[in-house]
Amino acid sequence: MSAHKYELMMIVDPQVEDASVKKLVNQYLEVVTSAKGTVEKTDFWGRRKLAYEIAGKAEGSYVVVEYSATPETSAELDRQLKLNGSVLRTKILRKDVK
Repeated sequence: MSAHKYELMMIVDPQVEDASVKKLVNQYLEVVTSAKGTVEKTDFWGRRKLAYEIAGKAEGSYVVVEYSATPETSAELDRQLKLNGSVLRTKILRKDVK
């Protein structure tokens, strides 16, 4: 399989400190890099108010990551993120679909 471009948006529990959010994101991005994928850009938006409460939280720390990987690697990343209780929401979009 060839690599595709993806965009990951994740919302992390606001109780997690900013330095820990960066460490958490880098930990999960090792899934991509260990499978010979590349991380092009990581953008930490910081804490923002949510449109609606998620798990009783009114705000969260937003992170947007652009990366290239195989579909299997992206599915594994999504699976691992969903297992972490500190990650409130994730959304992975494939960017190069025509």
